[in-house]
Amino acid sequence: MQQVKKRNGSIVEFQAEKITHAMSEAFAACHVEINEQTLKEMTELIVSGLESTYADQTPSVEHIQDVVETTIMEAGFHHVAKAYIIYRYEHTKQREKAKEEVLQKIEGHALSVVKRSGKNEKFSAEKIRRMLAHFTGGYEDVIDTETIIAQCKQELYEDISTKEVTRALIMVVRSMIELDPAYTKLAARLLLHVNYKEVLGHDLDYAQLEKTMQSVFVENIGRGIKAGRLDKRLADFDLEKLAGMLDHSRDDLFNYLGLQTLVDRYFVRDDETKQVLETPQMFWMRVAMGCALDEKDKEAWSGRFYEMMSKFLYTPSTPTLFHAGTVKPQLSSCYLNMVPDSLDSIFKSYADNAQLSKWSGGIGTAWTHLRATGAFIKGTAVESNGIIPFLKIANDVTVAINRSGRRRGAACVYLENWHYDFPDFLELRKNTGDERRRTHDMDTAGWISDLFMKRVKENGEWTLFSPDETPELTETYGKAFEALYIEYEKRAARGEIKLWKKMPAAELWKKMLAMLFETGHPWITFKDPSNIRSPQDHAGVVHSSNLCTEITLNTAPDETAVCNLGSLNFAKFVENGTFNADLVAQTVKVAMRMLDNVIDINFYPTEDAGRSNMRHRPVGLGVRGFHDALYLLGIDYDSPASVKFADTSMEVVAYYAILTSSELAKERGAYQSYKGSKWDRGIFPQDTLDLLEEERGIKIPVTRGGALDWAPVRAHVAKYGMRNSNCLAIAPTATTANIVGCFPSIEPAYKNIYVKSNQAGDFVIINEYLVKDLKALGLWNKEMVDQIKYHDGSIQRIAGIPNKVKARYKEVFEIDPKWLVMGAAQRGKWIDQSQSLNIFFHGTSGKELSELYFSIWELGLKTTYYLRTLAASQVEKSTVSTATFGSTHVRDSNKEIAAEISQPIATPVTPKSTEMARVIAGEEAGVCISCEG
Repeated sequence: MQQVKKRNGSIVEFQAEKITHAMSEAFAACHVEINEQTLKEMTELIVSGLESTYADQTPSVEHIQDVVETTIMEAGFHHVAKAYIIYRYEHTKQREKAKEEVLQKIEGHALSVVKRSGKNEKFSAEKIRRMLAHFTGGYEDVIDTETIIAQCKQELYEDISTKEVTRALIMVVRSMIELDPAYTKLAARLLLHVNYKEVLGHDLDYAQLEKTMQSVFVENIGRGIKAGRLDKRLADFDLEKLAGMLDHSRDDLFNYLGLQTLVDRYFVRDDETKQVLETPQMFWMRVAMGCALDEKDKEAWSGRFYEMMSKFLYTPSTPTLFHAGTVKPQLSSCYLNMVPDSLDSIFKSYADNAQLSKWSGGIGTAWTHLRATGAFIKGTAVESNGIIPFLKIANDVTVAINRSGRRRGAACVYLENWHYDFPDFLELRKNTGDERRRTHDMDTAGWISDLFMKRVKENGEWTLFSPDETPELTETYGKAFEALYIEYEKRAARGEIKLWKKMPAAELWKKMLAMLFETGHPWITFKDPSNIRSPQDHAGVVHSSNLCTEITLNTAPDETAVCNLGSLNFAKFVENGTFNADLVAQTVKVAMRMLDNVIDINFYPTEDAGRSNMRHRPVGLGVRGFHDALYLLGIDYDSPASVKFADTSMEVVAYYAILTSSELAKERGAYQSYKGSKWDRGIFPQDTLDLLEEERGIKIPVTRGGALDWAPVRAHVAKYGMRNSNCLAIAPTATTANIVGCFPSIEPAYKNIYVKSNQAGDFVIINEYLVKDLKALGLWNKEMVDQIKYHDGSIQRIAGIPNKVKARYKEVFEIDPKWLVMGAAQRGKWIDQSQSLNIFFHGTSGKELSELYFSIWELGLKTTYYLRTLAASQVEKSTVSTATFGSTHVRDSNKEIAAEISQPIATPVTPKSTEMARVIAGEEAGVCISCEG
């Protein structure tokens, strides 16, 4: 546990020593002796209880005091516990009395407020009223100014600073977001006011805002360069010209969570004073400049990059936003590497991954090459301890690194499931067992072959090997892998292989699913489609995916694959109920250029990363706001129309991404390893499903073809080649989606209302599309808010809401996960890498879970990400009467499902007669879902 929520709503760092000190004071006050070791043990017990109870939320001070109180009581110190209870009660009374005195002073115009100059003045509610009037433009009929002022008064105290008054005002408005999305706009405007004051000056005159912003932008670029924070080359730009392009009206596009995220984590600060040096528009322009450093016409391209980002059409990944234009521009998101079977290579991987993590990279590492437990080591004539002890060290390296000073290191380790140590690998994330063989801070993923899935389906046997005796298995896939694997099984049966064991394939599959449900790991990713469909099949093997499972790039002992990511915001491409393909085309062309620029500007923490990226130049253009687009188009997520839109919209993105990469090749030259690639052979991503089907010998039920004329693109690639080995990948985009106020990635809405916690506090997230539709029906009011909160965001059991609205606003766990999978399959045929595909499962059947993952494999998808179940936490209901609305959701038991998984697995089949099966086959209502009509 790292944070705690104070009584004023702010989030601060959790400090266990404060608990120890408080208990020590309580014992001393009661004249009860207690030794330091007992206090330490009680503190550890309290912290452990808090971590268990509040795993998915931030505890308040009151929550912590409740646990302290209970722990003292359970330890047998009843006299001390009684005194502690009385102490809490007395202090509550004191706080209430102090608050009443403050309110009396306010009413008597006697409360003192300290201005920024240090001078005192009397608090004036009228000033607050005028301030709110200035920032509520457009929402006057919705926002309750007097209630805001009344609640703000509750947060004041004698000699409060004007800065804290504004902060209290923001906290109050933030707490009212659940009442109407207008409050998130008001909170954002108030926060923007604070940001403007800090960056532009406390005596800011809004009538001169544009002029002031332009001059301060130029000044702060120079200040950042002088302080060693910004790249000196930024001074080579025509800063006055770029300053004239800043459009501060676009700051009003932000909601509160998005702006608070930027302020807390993304804006450049002065290292000494910690003062923020950027407003949102300055931030966008700094990123644009940082990505245009090598352009001949720097200002023109900076302007285009800025326009695209500041309008929320496209957003680069977090490392690019963090570091663009800085002295160490590590702009890449993902790194993939492999560990050869030698001690030097193992420890080199630790050092490399530490450097990659330091600069904000997320890492995926393949460990399959390492010999297994019990394998003979010729050099020392002893048996190997296998990969688990080395993974424990990798876990600790990950924990030790603080990425860019803003987030902890993050890595995922991959292992093919024929590896002899794979059963132990499955248990790395368990909370029981030998801690020396556990990696609680590192993600794990299985790299699964088609042959294994066939063996499970056939109830066949599966053989585990050590890679030192079967080295070719890591470097082959498809039919070649299958032939080699069967040959190794024959050698094992003849006694020619020393370390191996057999087990039922279904038994290993069941354990994989059981561990996945119990611990969330290992994720299930598929080796053969990732390799067979790879454009770079001539240049090596894809040994793993990355941290978030959307990247599928080749790795080698001397090549660490790198991917540079960014995402289109589909929420901005729907205009008047129509998906604007022309705007997509314009945005993709600029985004692809920006991504390609990153490769040359980028700071590479290791030589292997730089070498690989310069040879292959992969990028990953993705999408976010998919569900926003569905809402705006009037399409239900769980419908054939949604699957069709996933197909047709991704085709548009792919068409222009590939065309733009080829146009960049014409301008700048093709990537170094282009010759022999699938691109060079005239094979595009949509063509590779047939290759996969041929290798498997099993039909893949995904429709082929598309709505666009690809002949011009194919001709252009044939003539000029490609600038980038890979163009498309759909990342999770959680944080950057928050910034621009849309739903992440390709996922359905999580809940219609919920609370999100981060270092700035608790944020209410509300589905603005639902609010708009309920308002149109005259159904939006305080009672409706309470009902939705009571049902944890769901509207399915709320009387009076039309069924059509209920169907439109199903939450993610109310949508059959097969719809998400089918949409991903149709979308995936256009993608040359993969998708971060979370699976949301709200069932009680292990058989259903198995069939779901089998359907993912059958549809030819490359990877999956987290398996998510309903969270234990619920939206705050302290103001809601439980007697009024009835029962709420009950979380399914993981143990029940794990028990189901342990039962025999029936042969999985794709349903033939259901509505969803017809959609898979593209036959719904006689309409091919790959066509526009």
